[in-house]
Amino acid sequence: MLKAVILIGGPQKGTRFRPLSFEVPKPLFPVAGVPMIQHHIEACAQVPGMQEILLIGFYQPDEPLTRFLEAAQQEFNLPIRYLQEFAPLGTGGGLYHFRDQILAGGPEAFFVLNADVCSDFPLSAMLDAHRHRPHPFLLLGTTANRTQSLNYGCIVENPQTHEVLHYVEKPSTFVSDIINCGIYLFSPEALKPLGEVFQRNQQDGQLEVSSVLWPGAGTIRLEQDVFAALAGQGQIYVHLTDGIWSQIKSAGSALYASRLYLSQYQLTHPERLAKHTPGGPRIRGNVYIHPTAKVAPSAVLGPNVSIGEGVTVGEGVRLRESIILHGATLQEHTCVLHSIVGWGSTVGRWARVEGTPNDPNPNDPRAHMDSESLFKDGKLLPAITILGCRVRIPAEVLILNSIVLPHKELSRSFTNQIIL
Repeated sequence: MLKAVILIGGPQKGTRFRPLSFEVPKPLFPVAGVPMIQHHIEACAQVPGMQEILLIGFYQPDEPLTRFLEAAQQEFNLPIRYLQEFAPLGTGGGLYHFRDQILAGGPEAFFVLNADVCSDFPLSAMLDAHRHRPHPFLLLGTTANRTQSLNYGCIVENPQTHEVLHYVEKPSTFVSDIINCGIYLFSPEALKPLGEVFQRNQQDGQLEVSSVLWPGAGTIRLEQDVFAALAGQGQIYVHLTDGIWSQIKSAGSALYASRLYLSQYQLTHPERLAKHTPGGPRIRGNVYIHPTAKVAPSAVLGPNVSIGEGVTVGEGVRLRESIILHGATLQEHTCVLHSIVGWGSTVGRWARVEGTPNDPNPNDPRAHMDSESLFKDGKLLPAITILGCRVRIPAEVLILNSIVLPHKELSRSFTNQIIL
């Protein structure tokens, strides 16, 4: 018997995802046509012996989240529950706090997945590796180039046994080109070291109870408090993957993740990809169109386009490398490139909405998305264009490399600006 835990964070997280996380919790943002965490749930549901999926986070269990959970339970025929933390507890605190719920029923092992990663989730391969050589912690690792490895948790392994000998979270100098993917398989005894960290935090807290900065004994950081401390003691092992993997930290990385998932659909969900039909729009490459969307036959879509529920795409529209969200309207002959168009937004006829992609280096197979910052030297860096929800773009204007916050009605063109 197996279980899975998906760590979905909370509203104070996902700030780099604004303005898109104003409308829905970041884990429910649609990537390649389905909510981000549905990809995780689909992967977990395919593992034989999976009994229950638990979501742990600090979001209020509001209507979108509740509705998503009910729909997912019916679709996958599995109990899927949300456990809300009383305060943000870090990547390991929620696991320890809800340990009784996780261990109820006596699972052989449980997967732990971070919600903000995009992957082909080789969970069955991890399970085989775990059963071949059981240990408390198994981490999924992939390779990165030397400079980008500094942005992730770095793993030094024994190449013969794959034991983790050394673990450093975001080192200041090069440590290893193997990085932590944020996908784990834990044995039930893995919760014991979490308990030891909790006890230690409590003792430290009694000494520092006057300190305003002390976060509380319940806050446990898996990476720094557990992996870094236990590396080299024969408890943590790594399983390497060469499949797709990327973090989804910002809106730009959601667009890149959408491309990875759409290409993955050719193998996993070919029915989700739009086909070229007589009298239908021209499809180039991988495109997802929601069944309720109305797309004019003279539109040209793709590659990497995802069109959401109730979207209207007018005659002669050109879409490429973009996500068009629920209820948006693209009037005749608009051109949308490298952009995310928010819920219920309208782009006027002959307008052009364009961004600048920040993709990994295509000539380096080990390159990943850079966790881009919005500004450099006080200037807004060119990046994808984002229209928040219910933005109105007039006819015949250009919106280039800009971020438009929700409920704005524009009257002219903008370039390299954040429109507040």
